Amino acid sequence: MSSGNALSSMAVSRIGQRRQVVIPKRVFDSLKLRPGDFVEVSAEGGRLQMRPKRLVDIGDDALSPRDAVKVSRGEAEIAAGRSKSWRYVKDELGR
Repeated sequence: MSSGNALSSMAVSRIGQRRQVVIPKRVFDSLKLRPGDFVEVSAEGGRLQMRPKRLVDIGDDALSPRDAVKVSRGEAEIAAGRSKSWRYVKDELGR
């Protein structure tokens, strides 16, 4: 048996009535998760995969330079009163 992280962090868990899965403590701890953290859940090749996911706030300074320019332009449009409501944009998009 290998001593890699994937095998040493394996455990069995049961799916509850509300489709909730409890992450076993040793897996939770090995991934340094905390209550309230997010996980990305996907299915691929008949396997369920969960991966820790970090959501990014605009204030986190984690935007690419290109995205930062877009945000700045959007904020300038709002400040100048040139914004459109979601209802208007949604109608324009035909949704």
